[in-house]
Amino acid sequence: MSRGRSWSRILCAVVALAAGCSSPDNVPAKSGITPTYDKTTGKLTELAYDSDHDGKIDTWTDMDGTRPVHTRIDSNQDGKPDRWEYYDEQGKLVKVGLSRHDDGKADAWAFAGPDGKTCRIEISSTSDEKRIDRWEHYDGPAMAAVEEDTNHDTVVDKWETYQAGVIKTVAFDESGDGRPDRRLTYADGSLVSIESDPDTSGSFTKRVDLKPN
Repeated sequence: MSRGRSWSRILCAVVALAAGCSSPDNVPAKSGITPTYDKTTGKLTELAYDSDHDGKIDTWTDMDGTRPVHTRIDSNQDGKPDRWEYYDEQGKLVKVGLSRHDDGKADAWAFAGPDGKTCRIEISSTSDEKRIDRWEHYDGPAMAAVEEDTNHDTVVDKWETYQAGVIKTVAFDESGDGRPDRRLTYADGSLVSIESDPDTSGSFTKRVDLKPN
């Protein structure tokens, strides 16, 4: 989420400037930033930014006065947004939307932990933020765990765990009761065991050990 922090620094500087301006003409043209104000109240409503100073606006931030609300970024300048930034009531960046298919629609949303690094990514196969079907959890730069709703019935039915970014286990809910029915365990990327037939407590009662390749 580094670009978000960089843009936030720019935004802070511009907001400080805009807060003291009575009209857009007071904002230096060389900044590459164009503010828009409500004609009735004079309240700042949008900041448009030419981030690479090529004469084309590629970043738009909806503003509530001096508070940023939502940012849209066209980083590859193909005419479609490919990054969305969302801010809380204090103007702090809370998540970043991404378009995995580069179709102008957000279908993945990254959340930062207290250290500012990505700790979770939520993904929607239908590009609907209200219909998330994959959750990726990170420990630093490495993936730590994944939960997935593979049949899109709003219930998680697949679980993955990782060790140092390498797959460790994969579990499946094959009965639709929301609990794992089968679990595959890996060592150094090779399948070493298959567990199945869980009892009422969820513990697997059958196990087949395999020789790693």
